Amino acid sequence: MFLNAHRSPLAVPTLLIPLVCAVSTSAEEAISLRERFHDGYEYHVSTRVDLSGTLNPAPEAASKGAVGKGDKAASKPLSVRGSSAIEYDERILDSGLDNRVRKTVRLCQRTDFRRSVGDRPQESSLRPQVRRLILLRQKNKEVPFSPDGPLLWGEIDLIRTDVFTPALAGLLPGRAVTPGERWSATQEAIQELTDLETIESGSLECRFEQIAVVEKRRHARVAFQGVVRGSNEDGSNRQELDGYLFFDLESNHLSYLFLRGKHFMLDKGGKEVGKVEGRFVLTRRANTRAQELSDAALRGKATDPNPENTSLLYDNDDLGIRFLYPRRWHVAGVRGSQVTLDGADGGGLLLTLDPLTRAPTGARFQAESRDWLAKQQAKVLKTSPPRTLRALPILEHFALEVEMGQQKWLVDYYVTRQNKGGVSIAARLPTRDREALRKEVEGIARSVVVTREQNDKPAR
Repeated sequence: MFLNAHRSPLAVPTLLIPLVCAVSTSAEEAISLRERFHDGYEYHVSTRVDLSGTLNPAPEAASKGAVGKGDKAASKPLSVRGSSAIEYDERILDSGLDNRVRKTVRLCQRTDFRRSVGDRPQESSLRPQVRRLILLRQKNKEVPFSPDGPLLWGEIDLIRTDVFTPALAGLLPGRAVTPGERWSATQEAIQELTDLETIESGSLECRFEQIAVVEKRRHARVAFQGVVRGSNEDGSNRQELDGYLFFDLESNHLSYLFLRGKHFMLDKGGKEVGKVEGRFVLTRRANTRAQELSDAALRGKATDPNPENTSLLYDNDDLGIRFLYPRRWHVAGVRGSQVTLDGADGGGLLLTLDPLTRAPTGARFQAESRDWLAKQQAKVLKTSPPRTLRALPILEHFALEVEMGQQKWLVDYYVTRQNKGGVSIAARLPTRDREALRKEVEGIARSVVVTREQNDKPAR
C-alpha cells in the first residue's frame, strides 16, 4: 500500500475526520463486527494519502556518479514526497463460496498520484476512457483490465497498488466481541496495509475500544497497532503501524479507517537505509448504486479476461508510435527510433521507425536481414517470401528460420508503411510455444500506428 516508497502515496483533510461522540455500553454486550461481501454488493470508496521521507542510495548506485572515493555528494540522501487522491464506486461480481472476493467492477471518478524522489517529480492518473475497470483478485494482488479499452502499463501499476477494501475485513474479528476484547489481524489485511509480499515477523493487534455515534449512527471503534517485518519490491523493510477504524453497526460495514505508518527500508545486514512516514485515510459508504456498474450497463461487455481486453497499450507521443501488446511481453527500452520488447522464454521484438523516404519494402527488408544474419555467421535454414497481409495501410510479412550458436530460432519480420512513416519489426521466437507467439507478434504488427511525422532525425 502507501508505505511502499516507490508506489502509491496520501493527504488527510480534516473534513474527513468524523465527528465522534462516545456512548456508554454494557461491558457484557457482545456485538458482531463482520462485513459480508456478496455478489452484487456495491459501495463507494474515497482514500487520501500523504507521505514524506528520505532514501539513501545503494553504495553501488552512488559510486556510479562519484568523482572519486569518498565523494559525499554521490551518496546524498534523496528526499521523498508523495500524495494521492482516489475515489470510486465498486460492485462485487464474484465473492466465491468462501466469501472471498475474486472479481469486482470499479468505476473510477478520481485517481491522482503525485510523488517526487529527489528533484524528479512524477504524476499519473487514469484516462477517462478506461475509468471503468474489472479487477481480478489473485494471491493478494489485483489484476485490472478495462472492458472499454486497453490499459497503459502505468495505469495497471497505479491500480494494482491501491487498497483492496474487501481485504480489510481481516481487521475485524468476524465474531461477536465486547468492548476491551483483542484479536490479531489476518495476514491478508496486514499485507494490504503494508504492501509486503512476504511477512517474516510481527503482527497487528486489534482492540474493540468503544461504541461511538458518528453522524447520528452507532459505530464500533477499533484501534490497531503493531510492527511487522518483511519484503517487497523495496527489498527488506520494517513497518510500524498505528491507527483505528469505525464499523457502522447499522449497515454492518467498515466505514472509516485512519492509519499512521513508518516504513524503514533495510539493507542486507538489517541496517536502516531509508525512512518514509505517511498517513492514510479511507472512507466508505455501503449499498450505493452507480448506473455504469449496473447489469444493463455491463450487458454486452466482456467481464472475463481475454486476449483483447487484457492487451496493453503502448503510446509514445515523443517517438510517434502506438501499438497493443500482450501482457506476457514487456517494453524493455527505447533507444533513438527503436522500441524493444522482451517476451516469454527468451523471445524478443524490435520495432524501428523510419521516414517514408527510408522505409523499406518487404523484399528490401528481407535482403537486408539476410545480409545482417550472414555477418553474424548465422545459418539460414528456411525462408518464407514476403507476402502482403494488408493493403491499406500496407503490411508485409516474411520469416526466416535460422541457426545461431547451435540454437535454432524463427525470426518473424513485418514492415508497414503509413502516411507519417514506416515501421519495420523483427521478432526472434524460440521453439517453445512458437505458434502462439507468432500469433501475438502478428497482432502487435497489425496494431502499429505511426502517430507523428517521421523526419530524417528521429525523436530521442
